[in-house]
Amino acid sequence: MTAADTSGGKPITIKSRDEIMVMREANQIVAEVLTMLQKTAEPGITTLELDQLAEDMCRKRGAIPAFKGYRGFPGSLCVSLNEEVVHGIPSRKRKLRKGDILSVDFGTLFRGYYGDSAVTIPVGRIDSVKHKLLTVTRESLEKAIEQVVAGNRIADISAAVQNHVEEHGFSIVRQFVGHGIGSSLHEAPEVPNFTQGNSTPRLQEGMVVAIEPMVNAGTHKVKVLRDGWTVVTCDSKPSAHFEHSVAVTAEGPLVLSSREAFS
Repeated sequence: MTAADTSGGKPITIKSRDEIMVMREANQIVAEVLTMLQKTAEPGITTLELDQLAEDMCRKRGAIPAFKGYRGFPGSLCVSLNEEVVHGIPSRKRKLRKGDILSVDFGTLFRGYYGDSAVTIPVGRIDSVKHKLLTVTRESLEKAIEQVVAGNRIADISAAVQNHVEEHGFSIVRQFVGHGIGSSLHEAPEVPNFTQGNSTPRLQEGMVVAIEPMVNAGTHKVKVLRDGWTVVTCDSKPSAHFEHSVAVTAEGPLVLSSREAFS
């Protein structure tokens, strides 16, 4: 890796094609796990059971769960229900119910490089507000990925998310943002889901970013629960979270965590 730019004093690293291919392998393990969870997240299963299934599949593929023990996080999987935004802790006491939406965020460490992706899953039939929330959040990620082109700025990604979300009457979480990713789970640059008006780094071929819209049905304001991890909306309205790790290539955006191979 070589330094390409700086963001907040931290270097932005450029990955070689070989490094990106290893990162694709790391992210494809994540994609396989998330696809399995989409099929398994049914009423009655606990969030701890989902966590164990995710860790087992990850280790069978020769990878290490990236989140387990990271800054003291106790699980392999972040599992966030309904008004929980991110960083929900797996629990044997939390069972999924019909009408829930479940955000699952999973990461791997494979051959020295990280993978990271997230999806929000409907549990059975969900109401119209939650359905629209999931659709708009997923679409905002797709629009953001279209901006991952050499020469564009991080702000182009941010604007794509914010414009689509706010056009549909939802709000962007501002306390948490996307990030660069590579041989560290969180690298420069930060990738906000909203524009701030300041100059942001230009995208260069070889950069890899984890884009992750976190979108609320009500207020953008959130708070952290007493467990020190779980983030919830301040008005208790639902939240959705989708994420992909994306490389900047000469051919355009390369979605390393695409789940197409497992659909």
